[in-house]
Amino acid sequence: MPELPEVESARAVIERAGLGREIAGVDDSDTYVCRPHRPGQIRDALVGRALGAAHRRGKSMWCDTTWDGPELGIHLGMSGKIVIAGPDGTEADGGDYWEGRRRPGDYRWCRFALTFADGGRLMLVDPRRLGRVRLDPPVASLGPDAATMTPAEFRAALASGTAPVKARLLDQEAVAGIGNLLADQILWSARINPGRRVDRLTGDDVDRLLRATRRAVRSALADGGVHTLGLNGFRLAGARCPRDGAPMARSAVGGRTSWWCSVEQAV
Repeated sequence: MPELPEVESARAVIERAGLGREIAGVDDSDTYVCRPHRPGQIRDALVGRALGAAHRRGKSMWCDTTWDGPELGIHLGMSGKIVIAGPDGTEADGGDYWEGRRRPGDYRWCRFALTFADGGRLMLVDPRRLGRVRLDPPVASLGPDAATMTPAEFRAALASGTAPVKARLLDQEAVAGIGNLLADQILWSARINPGRRVDRLTGDDVDRLLRATRRAVRSALADGGVHTLGLNGFRLAGARCPRDGAPMARSAVGGRTSWWCSVEQAV
């Protein structure tokens, strides 16, 4: 699933190529992706306006619209990509990493589209059809963004409770933006078992987790997404920890498949 870095790349594409262009048409006919809106409801709210600032908190992304219009929320789901096509055929895209499967001009998985008055289009291209587009999305319940949170905000997110630390890192109301791959990278870097209860973390544990979170997020943002994280190549059967050579362990934590070093991250 796209995590914070992938959503940030999509947001940056909108900021760079999608703002300030008058919206002349909207394809909101996919009633699953555009739920709970009826076909035409998003179109009626947006035609004649333009996208203003593009925002992101964690994995959630939304845009202001001009003339005091509604906010347009776009969630990438598990495989979504924002593609902005110019009237001359040029493209800019950002979002999920597809290992080169989409070619320019391939819009077969377009689930939602804005057509601009200049002939360009902004599309949510989503093979798995798990993205979401809605007006005025609820974002108030999200926790602080993992890329910009303060030390105090991070410590508050891990201050109490009996949940496994990985489950807490994945809780978007605690810290917004961390998904499964980021969480495993963070915990491996901090040498903390994913199943350790939050109330059994020491102050030093939390400090190491904060540093590891900042490093992992910064690295993924710089290198193109969570698929570039160093631990990914060792999240498989028979792999050994790249740091000490011990066998990698696997189990479900917080409902997600988790990998960790069987020695350095022992419970």
